[in-house]
Amino acid sequence: MTKRVIICVLDSFGIGASPDAASFGDEGANTLGHIAEGYDLKLPNMADIGLLNAYKLVHSALPANMQNTNNLKGKSFAARETSKGKDTPSGHWEMMGVPVMKPWLYMQREYPSFPLDFTEELANRAGIDGFLANKAASGTVIIDELGKEHIELLKQGKRFPILYTSADSVLQIAVYEDLYGLENLYDLCKTARKLLDERDMNIGRVIARPFTVQPDGSFLRTGGRHDYSVPLPRPSLLVQLTKAGYKTVGIGKIPDIYAHTGISKEVSAPHNEDIFNALIKEMKESPDAALIMANFVDFDMLYGHRRNLSGYAKALEQFDSWLAEIESKMTDDDLLIITADHGCDPSFKGTEHTREYVPVLIWGKGITPQPAEFADTFAIVGRQAAAHLNFKTDI
Repeated sequence: MTKRVIICVLDSFGIGASPDAASFGDEGANTLGHIAEGYDLKLPNMADIGLLNAYKLVHSALPANMQNTNNLKGKSFAARETSKGKDTPSGHWEMMGVPVMKPWLYMQREYPSFPLDFTEELANRAGIDGFLANKAASGTVIIDELGKEHIELLKQGKRFPILYTSADSVLQIAVYEDLYGLENLYDLCKTARKLLDERDMNIGRVIARPFTVQPDGSFLRTGGRHDYSVPLPRPSLLVQLTKAGYKTVGIGKIPDIYAHTGISKEVSAPHNEDIFNALIKEMKESPDAALIMANFVDFDMLYGHRRNLSGYAKALEQFDSWLAEIESKMTDDDLLIITADHGCDPSFKGTEHTREYVPVLIWGKGITPQPAEFADTFAIVGRQAAAHLNFKTDI
């Protein structure tokens, strides 16, 4: 039977500050360690594959309240990022052999974050009246602040989407889904992506952020999010694999992150449980010679950015419990890789990503348990995947 690789990206699951963390303002960040300090965290399945071995390599001690396994069955790495960023595209692209060596463009936090001539041209191209906000903000906070005004303007026939940024290299647009329409929002975001690229504004992602109104009048972001990434500068491992006839399956944010390149099957799934169910389905149905890659977004979106320690801890334990089913669906020739794209320490200052080592946990029925090692690039993920598939690559 031909071999397959299953990659689970736990979005933002860092294991301690990288050596260059201070230059990012992240000295002392430690997503796993700080969660464990405040919560009796039990992750036996990931520990069996080598999670705590990788953590101890970085810190010389285990996380508080956690004990290592006596049943090590995998091999693990503590991987350091080489890209000039700490965001989702940087981490994912580097995994697949395309490190981001040109720094992203970050916008100023105060109004106007994006130049007024840019937002004016964007509004003209999109045929809308203008924008609200144009400043840095938390996504939930800015909708609470301006959602009512945005909806009242829509009822008057005036289209003023909420445009904002953050400490990441992003342009985000939020609209009331019921009145503005999802497809209209997506068209607006595509127009924004095109204009950014025309102006050589190296913004990593344009993100569509639809929301709706709850019965109590509060606002809720829906599952219609879409990311529009800047095009990759060269072919990733995913592109190389698809050209060679391998099947590549992207679940959740994966197709958006890779700008819809190198993905032969795209599977939409908004939250961790949906992503897990989609992963199990694809493992049952995907043919030989496949790479299946899923991004478990809730760790970052719902818990890291919102500084929710207990929510992050419970989500980690839930994922750990799912590993038994994932492993039960693996064939003798399958390889499982569990990793992350950056950190987002929920106990840290601010609400943004943190520059950290990430774990790379590898298990399959042919794997011999090994001591943890340092890896000097996230590309260790792609290299391990390619080696398992007997695919020659220069990443």
